[in-house]
Amino acid sequence: MKRLFFTLYAAMFHLFRVFPVQKKRVALISMHNADFHDGLGEVERAFQGKKEGYFFTKITRRDLCLQTNAGPVAFLRSVCRAIGFFTRKAYGLARSRYIFLNDNFMPLASLHLGKKVVVTQLWHAEGAFKRFGQDISQPPEIRAREAAGNAKLTFVICSSESVAPHYASAFHVRPEQVLPLGSPRTDFFFRPQDITALRARFNEQYPQCRGKKLVLYAPTFRDDPEKDRELLSRLDTGLFNRYLGEEYALLVRLHPQIHADTRTLEGAVDLTAYPDVSELVLLCDVLVTDYSSIVMDFALLRKRCIFYAFDLEEYEKDRPFYFDYESFVPGKIVRTMPELLDEIEHGVLDLARLERFRAFHFGRPDGGAAVRVVDYVQKLPILISLCRVPPRGSHFVIFAADFSKKADFFIKRERMRCVDADAGDYPAKKGMEKR
Repeated sequence: MKRLFFTLYAAMFHLFRVFPVQKKRVALISMHNADFHDGLGEVERAFQGKKEGYFFTKITRRDLCLQTNAGPVAFLRSVCRAIGFFTRKAYGLARSRYIFLNDNFMPLASLHLGKKVVVTQLWHAEGAFKRFGQDISQPPEIRAREAAGNAKLTFVICSSESVAPHYASAFHVRPEQVLPLGSPRTDFFFRPQDITALRARFNEQYPQCRGKKLVLYAPTFRDDPEKDRELLSRLDTGLFNRYLGEEYALLVRLHPQIHADTRTLEGAVDLTAYPDVSELVLLCDVLVTDYSSIVMDFALLRKRCIFYAFDLEEYEKDRPFYFDYESFVPGKIVRTMPELLDEIEHGVLDLARLERFRAFHFGRPDGGAAVRVVDYVQKLPILISLCRVPPRGSHFVIFAADFSKKADFFIKRERMRCVDADAGDYPAKKGMEKR
C-alpha cells in the first residue's frame, strides 16, 4: 500500500515538473506535527521579512490522515485534504526553489529534483540527546527509504558545532552539508513576549491553574503501546495533588506518537492538543521529562528540569544515547513517584551543570537563526545560476566571497572551481572568466 502511495505521488510530482521552478516559491513540509509553530514557521517569517513576494506551499501530516472514525463531515474534509496533497500541493512542491522539512518526508526518496532546488532539513529538535535517524536500528525498508530521502538533502541545520558530527551521522550526509547556524525554532524565545498576558489567557482557559506554579510532564514515546500506557500509570496524579496540589498544577503533554487514554489522569490538565508547545515552555516553571528533546528548550531558558527515568536501562537498550545519560542530563534523575514529588518541592537548579549542557547544544542562541538559514540557502542557487560549465571542460572562476566553503562539494559537482574573490585568489588564465 505504501509503495503504491509513493509511486502515485511521484507520478503526480513529475507530471508537474514540466512547469519551471519558481525562484520565489518555498515549500514547508511539517511531518513532525500538523502546524508551523516551530522552525518552519520561523523560516516562513524570515522569508516574509524580505518583502520580496515569496509564495508558500505548506504540507503537513494532517494532509495524509483520513479521519474514518470522526463522522462523515470530518471524513470528507480529510479526503479533500488528501486530494489536495496529490494535486495542488504536489504542484507547489514541484515548482519550489526552496524546500524545508522538520522531519523525514518519505515520498522525497522517489522524487527527482532540479539541480537548483535547495532542500534543507531543519529537524524538530535541538542538540543531540538520544540517537536518531540512521544512528538507530530500523526495519530495512524504512531505513533504505529514509537514506534515499536524505540523499536529496542539500543542507542539514543544527544548533551548534559540537553536535554537527552527530547530525552528519544521523542523516548520513557529508560534514560540509551540516550547518551549525542555530535552531530556527528557538527564535521564538528571543522575541519580546508578554508573559503576563499569556498567563492570563492560559488561566482563563484553565482556571484550575490560576495562582499555582506549573509543572509540565512531557515524556517521549516508546514505540510500544503497552509501554506508552505505562508512562501514565507511573504518574500518580492523585498523590501529586495530595502533596503538592495547593502550590502546583500538573500539566501533561504527550508526544504525538503516544496514543494513550489521558482520561486516566484525573486531577491533571491534559495539554497534548495544545497548539503551541513553545508557549508552554515559557509558561511552565518546572519540566518533568525522561528522554525528550523538550529539555533543550527548558535548558535554553535556564529553567529547572527533572528526569523521571524509571525505565532507563530498558529504554537505552532500544534507543541508545550519544552520551552517558546519567552524567549528561542537566538535572536530577528520579525513578519513583515519591522521589519526583520530593524533587519538585525541594530541588534546586544546578546552574553550573545546566550551563555546560546549554553551551554544548547551543552555539549561537541569539534569536537570529532563521534569518541566517534563509540568507545562507539563498546563496547557493544564485551562485550556480551565475556559473556554467563551458565546452571542452574549461573552468570558470567563481567569486565566492562571503560564501562558506561548506558549499564546495556543490561546486565540484557542477565542475566549477571556487575561490575567494576578496583575497584576489584567482588566476588569469586563458579559458577562465571572472563572474
